[in-house]
Amino acid sequence: MSIGNSGRVVIEMEPELKRQLHAVLRLEGKNLKSWFLENVEELLEQHGQQQTLPFTDNETAKEVNR
Repeated sequence: MSIGNSGRVVIEMEPELKRQLHAVLRLEGKNLKSWFLENVEELLEQHGQQQTLPFTDNETAKEVNR
């Protein structure tokens, strides 16, 4: 996976795995972006590299509607 400077993360996965992931997140009332950022923050915190990863409610709303 290449590392660019855009601020975007692109991950390829099997379509069935993606479907299952979205289904579980929907049950938890989350979307992929919020789940990913929560896990990134947790990982960075564990490694002493906590950074604030802000995203607006507008960005969250756009992700939910995708």
